[in-house]
Parts: sequence; structure tokens; C-alpha cells
Amino acid sequence: MAAPTLSPGKPCPLCGKPADDAFKPFCSKRCADVDLHRWLAGVYAVPVKETEDEDGEQVRDAEEKPEN
Repeated sequence: MAAPTLSPGKPCPLCGKPADDAFKPFCSKRCADVDLHRWLAGVYAVPVKETEDEDGEQVRDAEEKPEN
């Protein structure tokens, strides 16, 4: 059985080793699993600005002053 070929492209985003075609863009299953855990744990997040709350009502910005 032949060894997996290492891609000469970008290195693994977690450890910097050459990426393995079987786990691309990572170098190993371990690095792929670490990345998956970070996603599932909420370490990676896309910042959003809420415009409505869960009831569908408009959310007032903290910078806005209440109307008198």
C-alpha cells in the first residue's frame, strides 16, 4: 500500500505541517478533529448584529436613546 502523498500547497492551518490529501486542508485526522471540536464548541463564530429578537420585535441599539 502506498503512503499518502503530501500536498506541496498550503500547510495545515493548525500545526503548519504539509497538508495530507486524505485530510485536506489538514495534515492528519487529529488536526481535523481539533478543528471540528473548535467549531462545535463555538470557538469559531461569525459576528452578527441582531435586528430582531426571538419574538420578531425590533431590537434597539445600545447607542440609541429611548424616546421620551
